[in-house]
Amino acid sequence: MSAMYAANHLDIKAIVALTESGSTPLLMSRINTAIPIFGLSRHETSLGKMTLYRNVHPLFFDVTEYAPEAIKRAAIQTLEKQALLEIGDLVIITKGDHDGVVGVTNSMKIVEVGHVA
Repeated sequence: MSAMYAANHLDIKAIVALTESGSTPLLMSRINTAIPIFGLSRHETSLGKMTLYRNVHPLFFDVTEYAPEAIKRAAIQTLEKQALLEIGDLVIITKGDHDGVVGVTNSMKIVEVGHVA
């Protein structure tokens, strides 16, 4: 889990896992860390499962409401609106290339809140 390794070795404030099934946050939760993991999903079933994962905070987020290039920015703004992130925080975002498809998480990006492209 490269995201967890990076989070524990850099000044990362949170991990944002865009997920359909909740599998990626489950894998992340197995590694003991104080860094919060936010599992963003549009599926109530996945959100319910994630409530049982250690250090995972599930939030509703529908990736189909956004253009592919705007998803990361919208996810960060969702967390900012709830005062979970602040401008300047470093955050890791994990997601798949094919938005809305189960089992395709294949990318990790480190972004600074307020400077998300």
